Amino acid sequence: MYSASAAAFLATIPSPDRGVWHLGPIPLRAYALCIIVGIVVAIWWGERRWVARGGTKGTVIDVAVFAVPFGLVGGRLYHVITDPELYFVPGKNPWNAFAIWDGGLGIWGAIALGGVGAWIACRRKGIPLPAFADAIAPGIVTAQAIGRIGNYFNQELYGAHTDLPWGLEIYQRFDPVTGAPDTLSGVATGHIPLPDSPVHPTFLYELIWNLLVALVVVWADRRFKLGHGRAFALYVAGYTLGRCWIELMRTDTANHILGLRVNVWTAILVFLGAVIFMIVAKRRGPREAPETLRSKGDERAAEEAAETPEAPAADSYSAEPESRDEIKVDAGSSGPDSEQPEKS
Repeated sequence: MYSASAAAFLATIPSPDRGVWHLGPIPLRAYALCIIVGIVVAIWWGERRWVARGGTKGTVIDVAVFAVPFGLVGGRLYHVITDPELYFVPGKNPWNAFAIWDGGLGIWGAIALGGVGAWIACRRKGIPLPAFADAIAPGIVTAQAIGRIGNYFNQELYGAHTDLPWGLEIYQRFDPVTGAPDTLSGVATGHIPLPDSPVHPTFLYELIWNLLVALVVVWADRRFKLGHGRAFALYVAGYTLGRCWIELMRTDTANHILGLRVNVWTAILVFLGAVIFMIVAKRRGPREAPETLRSKGDERAAEEAAETPEAPAADSYSAEPESRDEIKVDAGSSGPDSEQPEKS
């Protein structure tokens, strides 16, 4: 009996027992931690790529101060708008629409409103937004991959039943105090699987796809010197292409239009927009020159540095007449003017 259970366990991917831990009264949610780690990775990698392209060090962090809050708000807004039945129907708590830590971020809203925040910051710093977007593109899609690990801990965004070796076991979770079912904050005691388990781990498919997109963007950017937003558009096109087929595998509740999930239609439209943008942006020529990526403060520092070497030259020039005067005085000491006091 034990060997049979062990074999079944090893034949599938187990789910974590919980997605929330408590440090005293403070809940530590795996989903939120994954979001934070993803943001840190995106900023770190984006900073390295931005500086390598000629940009000012520290720019990505400065822009992130605007882009990250805008992106979180946009992601939550998209989720709430496209799934209002989760919050605004009888029996649901509307205030849960603000509970971002329970999961529910729409990448479409996050990128759209996050882009607005980045545009505001880029204008303040005097740098081109398309070039900035090219630098951070691989980091963003990698952050999305890390964020999908949070879906694993939340036991959400999975597909239908499967007998494949990588099928995911979904366990029933219960509140450790009341014993009531609690999918997000509960604990899987006894590892009781849901009836449809094992299921397709669609969040894992998207995680792997996103990492592949990041590699493709890095390769294409190095190979073709992409600029003017084309690397970012390649990321968007690659991501939406995968999102289309992965979204079709998901079984979670979603609104449909003409038989397709809303996110599928969104992915199709965004994919077409990204492809058109890549074609149009190609006409703008080669990648932006490094000097165009420096922020306003960096340009002033460069001007001051350019003026600094001229100071020693001015000093040496002013010292030259001083030497001539000394020569004239020495020469004059043996001339007629020097003998004038003796004549008088």
